[in-house]
Amino acid sequence: MKRSNPSAAREILLCLLCAAAVSAAFVWFCLARGYTLYYGDAAAHINVARRIIDSRRPGYEQLGTVWLPLPHVLMLPLVRSDSMWRSGAAGAIPAALCFVVGAVCFYAAVRRATGSRAGAITAAAAFGLNPNLLYLQSTPMTEAVFFGCFAAAVLFCAAFQARPSAWRALGAGAAVLAASLTRYEGWFVIPFFALFFWISGSGKHAAIFAALASLGPLYWLGHNAYIYSDPLEFYRGQFSAHAIYARALAGGLPRYPGDHDFHAAWKYYKEAMELVMGRPLVWMAPAGAAIALIKKSARPLLLLALPIPFYILSLHSGGTPIFVPKLYPYSYYNTRYALAALPACAAAAGLIAAVWPASWLRAAAAAALLTVCLGGWVLHPGVNSWICWKESQVNSEGRRLWTRQAAEFFRSHYRPGDGVLTAAGDVTAVYQQAGLRLCDTLSDGPAFDWAVARPDLFLHERWVAAVAGDTISFRVNSPQFARWFEPAAQFSAQREPVIEIYRKIK
Repeated sequence: MKRSNPSAAREILLCLLCAAAVSAAFVWFCLARGYTLYYGDAAAHINVARRIIDSRRPGYEQLGTVWLPLPHVLMLPLVRSDSMWRSGAAGAIPAALCFVVGAVCFYAAVRRATGSRAGAITAAAAFGLNPNLLYLQSTPMTEAVFFGCFAAAVLFCAAFQARPSAWRALGAGAAVLAASLTRYEGWFVIPFFALFFWISGSGKHAAIFAALASLGPLYWLGHNAYIYSDPLEFYRGQFSAHAIYARALAGGLPRYPGDHDFHAAWKYYKEAMELVMGRPLVWMAPAGAAIALIKKSARPLLLLALPIPFYILSLHSGGTPIFVPKLYPYSYYNTRYALAALPACAAAAGLIAAVWPASWLRAAAAAALLTVCLGGWVLHPGVNSWICWKESQVNSEGRRLWTRQAAEFFRSHYRPGDGVLTAAGDVTAVYQQAGLRLCDTLSDGPAFDWAVARPDLFLHERWVAAVAGDTISFRVNSPQFARWFEPAAQFSAQREPVIEIYRKIK
């Protein structure tokens, strides 16, 4: 049996300790300043997990349809804590742990593929010190969870390239299975990974990988068929990205940039990449790809680039917009999607550092490359230079204002046992901040439908929270039922919906 390399073990341990320290520092920084739940999706993700154990209908069905389940399942052990749920820590900690796993696996993959410590350090530092990724791994978002799974899969591929075995194909299959239960780009990569195992090994290895990795998409199709009677509910249901886009178009909104326009899709994605990673790191990608094509042991690193065409195709399909401040409509939206290219670009920097013939040249190249890649963040260290943080801050200003105001209202007026008939979505954050449990609210299921349809007979909650113009608002304001309710408060902010709160007249 081949003995383990003590030097390699020390490298991995050092990488683990560095990644954990940086990750923990950013988690603490964001929690201390209240940034953890700035993203609306961050609050929504943690509330999906909370509903599984705290709602009028707790259980499996609360996993929903559009968002894949693994990130929410990982939050379950911690989201039971009221304090960790309300602060967002219950979602940030699993994301941070996955970030650490991803950083270590990424370092090990580049180290094995290049045989260079300098190259691995360059790649891992360019990846793990990116402030936009560090901000996201400090929130209940799903990117860090995906990166952890994806990096583990590529590490198994790099090991397989060196010595093919069925166990390594199975390891990659398990990692991609986890990735496919985290984000949909995990579905996209499956056939390409299978092709890698076929070319680098055999059809048997490809079949072993595909059989395990494909269980993720098959499970989710079955979940949607069982819960919603449509296996494609996540893709074409009323809460899907395509359905939301169709309603926006019907309401007169212009088409997203890149919709059925590959040139515009690439233009917007490239601009977003330069904003989240810095232009120098993006420009290194072609050189790194060329090196990987030439160097056989480094070819598994090419798999890291697969999320890039996935997002270009998503932009082209119209279902996934990206807005950046330098291009029309000159705003912020989904800039974090460009972080999917970070592992590939960081690996490219590592490949460039590793290609030099002498150790001192590799060390000098690593220092120069990291200075170029990370220098911009050092020269502009404030959070305003992190576009993902800036997007979450700008887009949440109004929502955070009315959420805080409505939460203060409920803290002052709600009494145990009152109950709230409520809209779902962003309004849930009100109860999260107000100190209520989600089982105090009624927002879905047959009881909700009956209460909205016949509040005179089936509405037992004292309070009603509606978004102006929604079904709840329409019903409580209709002449037939208006005598049962009295307006209690109203909250809004610029470019935000009006939140209406009613009190049931006893």
